[in-house]
Amino acid sequence: MTDAGHGSGARRRGRPPRTESAGTRDRILLAAREEFAERGYEKTSVRGIAKAAGVDSALVHHYFGTKEQVFEAAVSVAFAPALNAPAAIADGPLDGVGERLTRFIFGIWENPTSRAPLLAIVRSAVNNEAAAAVFRRLVATQLLRRIAGQLDLPDAELRAALAAAQLVGCAMLRYVIKVEPLASADLEQIVRRVAPVVQRHLTGP
Repeated sequence: MTDAGHGSGARRRGRPPRTESAGTRDRILLAAREEFAERGYEKTSVRGIAKAAGVDSALVHHYFGTKEQVFEAAVSVAFAPALNAPAAIADGPLDGVGERLTRFIFGIWENPTSRAPLLAIVRSAVNNEAAAAVFRRLVATQLLRRIAGQLDLPDAELRAALAAAQLVGCAMLRYVIKVEPLASADLEQIVRRVAPVVQRHLTGP
């Protein structure tokens, strides 16, 4: 009896079978995004995520660690489409980079599939400093530095940060806070007005 109990405990603490790992991890991430979206960062718990995913909380810790690490993993998945932004800069002449980047970022927000998890992550980041720190770290290391790497110009990191601030600020007002007339404005009109500003941040004097 003792040996059997010990063996069962060892299996729970060990790595799940390979055939189960990917599906279980994805299920936990999906549950985490939904929990963070519905409850916010502060009211979400690892236990709650585990319950929503139909697993033991030990498995959540096994795959991700702390709640902050679960949040970071969920952010990374939701933010993944935006990580292709540096390719939008490289794909064409430098004098058109502002429009390409603007269209790319707003394209992500306009797509309901990619917008929903982004909204959940941004709302959590706005309301909680720990969540905000995770979001800032991801934006800084995964996005801004990669964009800056595409710019052979002075102050490349500052330029990238200013361009991102312009785009993120507009996206927040349009999709999160829904300030009119920005919230209902035609996307082409927004691109025409915002892209030149982004261009100046990235390549201006």
